Amino acid sequence: MKYFKHYLRTVALVSVATVTAITLAACGNKKTTTNKNNFRVGTVDALATLNSSRYSDISSGEAIQNAIEGLYRLNQKGKPVLAGAKSVTVSKDQKVYTFKLQTNKWTNGDPVTAQNYVYAWRKLADPTTGSPNSQNIDPLQNGQNVRLGKKPITDLGVKALNKTTLQVTLANPITYLNELLATAPYAPQDEAYVKKQGQAYGTSAAHAIYNGPFKVTEWTGTNDKWAFVKNSKYWDAKSVHINKISLTTVKSESTAANLYQSGKLDFIDLDNEYVKQYKGRSGYHVRKIPAIGYLNFNTKREATGNVHIRRALATGFNKTQLTKNVLQDGSTPLNGIVPANFVKNPVTGEDFRKYSGNLVPYDRAYAQKEFKEGLKELGKKSLTLEFLSADTPEAKAVAEFMQSSYQKNLPGLKISVREVPLKQRLNFGHNYQFDIIYGIWSPDYQDPYQFITDGGAYHLNTDYKNPTYLKDVADANSTYATNPTKRWAALKDAEYQIVNKDAFTAPVFQGAYVYMQRPSVKGLAIDPNGTGLFFRDVTIK
Repeated sequence: MKYFKHYLRTVALVSVATVTAITLAACGNKKTTTNKNNFRVGTVDALATLNSSRYSDISSGEAIQNAIEGLYRLNQKGKPVLAGAKSVTVSKDQKVYTFKLQTNKWTNGDPVTAQNYVYAWRKLADPTTGSPNSQNIDPLQNGQNVRLGKKPITDLGVKALNKTTLQVTLANPITYLNELLATAPYAPQDEAYVKKQGQAYGTSAAHAIYNGPFKVTEWTGTNDKWAFVKNSKYWDAKSVHINKISLTTVKSESTAANLYQSGKLDFIDLDNEYVKQYKGRSGYHVRKIPAIGYLNFNTKREATGNVHIRRALATGFNKTQLTKNVLQDGSTPLNGIVPANFVKNPVTGEDFRKYSGNLVPYDRAYAQKEFKEGLKELGKKSLTLEFLSADTPEAKAVAEFMQSSYQKNLPGLKISVREVPLKQRLNFGHNYQFDIIYGIWSPDYQDPYQFITDGGAYHLNTDYKNPTYLKDVADANSTYATNPTKRWAALKDAEYQIVNKDAFTAPVFQGAYVYMQRPSVKGLAIDPNGTGLFFRDVTIK
């Protein structure tokens, strides 16, 4: 899963921030209005898809998890609990899970069956689908071999024993299966409906059906507003007390702040200058999250296909200046793809980031040396590269900082910045239309394996052929699955290969999440691994 927050450009928006501060002060005594049947949320990113096999952004993942219920869901404390399944039994070897499904229906009246899960998970694993989340299938029996095209999809470890009984077989025992099965990639799909829709499936609210607590409405596929409306056909509809959640894309932080202050929004993200202005106010929240800012490089192109150029780009910018002077929200420099304080060794208790070390710290001299070596190999004296980002204020601020840093620290390099709407950025990334691409990504479950085999990296599963890395990953997933010491050693080496040796992907920072939530709103769950919101238990007092 990827998530995208927004920060303000500290230079360009200082005057706006000042004006807004005055406005907030003037509005501070105004009585806000709330609607007990409508929770109003401001978001920076538009919805991209409702297809669980194709999504790669936070708004889409959030929508899928609120409207299409899988075997598990996250409760108010962010813990996975049974949802689409009413019971589960586990074999003695901890590899075979048998789920009994709730009696439930899709919004078109079709029953939710075990085969819906088999169909969706096989699509996720099928290499012809091209799912950006296909690596999530690896823990299942034959999962990795299926997604790599080495085995047929029918060999995947999932089977419908009957209409209401699903059997899941793992490659090896894992501790995070319930977390994994609560994520959007593991949502079911109604095969008959999906095939009837064809390429249109998930492209608008009208081209999707739902089995969760809400159904999506008001989204045409191109507009900036959508809503979740209570689903009367949901098996546990009596436990859902909010009738509607309205989401509005608001890319201007000053606009979002004014809408919140005037009582027209009940939830907004906060960043940069607004963090300072709202800190300590009622409804202010901040927390560290295991989300990462990252760079990817197009290895299909001549310049960024050169490992020395990639190493220079990975180490040629000051992460402390970026997080302290630009982001200003509690984000911290990150020198490995796995964030700090995310997961600890089950044997030693040591944090994985500390164990794996600082792999790509800012090093201007090293970056210049690598850049010169890259130019020499390419037979060039200078380079012009394109830096692709979303058009959110945060992404723009990062892009401008990177442009300035690279051109200052790497003589002979010129950076052109292309800022596009998120949906386009995702498409450009998928279609190799970039030199350098910037994004933010958060995990689905607490294990370093997911960062090392995904971490937001485009085309990692198809383009990264380092045999040492591939063996490390395979060993971590199979040979050493029940040996924590050797498993962590394999994952440490895999991270070294992809981040330091080959610079296939480059970590930038570890994020923090700052937001305002109206105190009258209760029961909102937030993804412990990111910023996704879960509305099932929301009430407004």
